[in-house]
Amino acid sequence: MNGNFEYPPNQSQMSGSTVTGQNAIPYWTTSGFVEYIGSGQQQGDMILTVPEGAHAVRLGNEASIQQQISVTPGLYYCITFRASRTCAQDEKLSVTAIPVTGYPTQSGILPIQTVYTSCGWDSYSWAFKADAGIVSFTIHNIGQEEDPACGPIIDAIAIKTLNMPQPTGNNLLTNGDFEEGPYIPPDSKSGVMVPPMDEDDVSPLPGWKIMSYKKVVKYVDSAHFAVPRGARAVEMVSGVEAALVQEVYTTVEGSWYRLEFSVGDAANQCVASSDGYSTSGMKVKASAGASDTTVEVNFGGNGGSVRGKLEFQAPASPTRVVFESLGYYTKADKSGTLCGPVLDDVSLVAIAQPGVRQGYTAGCTHMQPCGGERGHSTGAGTASIEHALAGTHQGHNMAEYANYRSKQDGHVITSGISPAVPSRSPIPFPRRARFRDQERTADDALANHLDRGSACRSGARSAARPA
Repeated sequence: MNGNFEYPPNQSQMSGSTVTGQNAIPYWTTSGFVEYIGSGQQQGDMILTVPEGAHAVRLGNEASIQQQISVTPGLYYCITFRASRTCAQDEKLSVTAIPVTGYPTQSGILPIQTVYTSCGWDSYSWAFKADAGIVSFTIHNIGQEEDPACGPIIDAIAIKTLNMPQPTGNNLLTNGDFEEGPYIPPDSKSGVMVPPMDEDDVSPLPGWKIMSYKKVVKYVDSAHFAVPRGARAVEMVSGVEAALVQEVYTTVEGSWYRLEFSVGDAANQCVASSDGYSTSGMKVKASAGASDTTVEVNFGGNGGSVRGKLEFQAPASPTRVVFESLGYYTKADKSGTLCGPVLDDVSLVAIAQPGVRQGYTAGCTHMQPCGGERGHSTGAGTASIEHALAGTHQGHNMAEYANYRSKQDGHVITSGISPAVPSRSPIPFPRRARFRDQERTADDALANHLDRGSACRSGARSAARPA
């Protein structure tokens, strides 16, 4: 209630612009040096601006504002507010949610830098889980300025219930499309900052955390930015100082996965490096497991996106998926406003092992699979054996043999080997001996092939045993 502070304080509890009574501002309780600021109010030679409406509050050293709000226990909530600095120093705000039971207290520290918009105001977000029906929400200025009146201005405070999306379809990631996140005011042209989440339990961006010391990412909407897909996305505005991270606990060690994502240009004239000179493009690095890839976009600040892909073998669970911008970028208007590439539409799906996903036919070798692409090592030589057998045992069901080897070696290799024949397992014991014979023969054939430098010669094929 009264999150934009347009309900004025009781004038009997005011001294100029200073709030003297702790309950002077309707619906709020204040503590310390708090000022009620009007738009256009002058501070020295500086004119103070208000982002929404005509009024806001300024918090001096150790000052705070607090309001009790009704919530539903067990649900997640996100607070959004706008803040501006009135002094040169970096400032920090402590945001706290305390249930009426007094425990547990949830809190976070938000760095207020106001370098992400040209108007001097940034919108910030913070999330918590409701542990009781009534929660006391507090914004506290923990700064120690030389001038006690020199503190951040706060306005446009709003609260939103966060839905916790689950992975959908084959996508193992949560909220990979970023459609669930902080409340974005309809008139906001600058998005909402999502703060570092190194220690916080709840992220304003469900499924994702921001790993940084004091930098942020920006949550943007399609009404004011070019978004690759849907209505929401994330702009990487802090270069290498902030990473967007999700840990996936449903991956299986040793299995293969494909990470796909869109990297875009927000159409906000983000075309210059931080030194003010034009750049060839903006780069995003994606990492998963022990693998990584880099995608570059160069649309001149006018919008557009490209698709990136990374295939990798999962290490021990969980698998950490990480995105970071590889450069610092500013808008072309020379305002110094930080900006960056946009990330959206991220998916993580299980795939068959690379090098054994293509269909093989007679005459294909382990060096040149059918389809014209070079083969990849499977780590166990399984694909090479199947290439040799492909020209040796035309009458045999290769899918069965592949299933047998996958049972023995622990590799999933059936996909793509015989697409027309469904895999069958387990294999009856009498046929296992036959496959072992085939395996030995195939190994001999493969050795002959390597020795002669030729691909599955007819002599090697004629040496194979019949089924």
